[in-house]
Amino acid sequence: MNRMYSGVLAAVVAVLAVCGGTGCDSAYYKTMEVFGKHKRDLLVSRVAEARDAQTEAKQQFASALERFNAVVNHDGGKLQEKYDTLKAELDRSESKAAAVHRRIAEVEDVAEDLFDEWKAELKQYSDPTLRRASEKQLEQTRARYEPLIAAMKQAEARIDPVLVVFRDQVLFLKHNLNAQAVASLKGELANVEADVAGLITAMENSIAEANAFLAQLETDQQ
Repeated sequence: MNRMYSGVLAAVVAVLAVCGGTGCDSAYYKTMEVFGKHKRDLLVSRVAEARDAQTEAKQQFASALERFNAVVNHDGGKLQEKYDTLKAELDRSESKAAAVHRRIAEVEDVAEDLFDEWKAELKQYSDPTLRRASEKQLEQTRARYEPLIAAMKQAEARIDPVLVVFRDQVLFLKHNLNAQAVASLKGELANVEADVAGLITAMENSIAEANAFLAQLETDQQ
């Protein structure tokens, strides 16, 4: 893709992305089709982006847990520095979580539009054999999509409870910059570890589902 092509595509997508609504969705899809990107292609891209966002979030939450563990188990050091360290990890975790929420919503949007369009276009076939073949392919694609989005939603549902715990711990430390506060956080460490472990496992399952979904679509296109 040359620079002019990339620049035009980026500009068009940027403009369409801010307008929202059904009309803008339609304009967005039509514009992407001009560049050879149909809804199926967009679904592939968005599933890959959601998978990557979850991978980054998984790594960040693991890092936050490791840092949390190190802070509460380390005797000595300035309490303000401990707070600053945990606050920075919380901020990064919230940023990665927001990206996951956004990417999963984008997957759902394009998947629903793709399946609606596909179902509507089945009526356009004059050859019943081709129509049945296309309908079967639609059903197979939808059947592969359902466990994927279910896994993504299950992982997504575990994010906010973990963030709530992190926020509470960081806020408590902010309001109580003393050794007793750090000791209190240590008492919560086991619960934090369990919550993060559950989140990471759910994200790994979702990432695996995404990889399987993408691999199957690639196989179907060959």
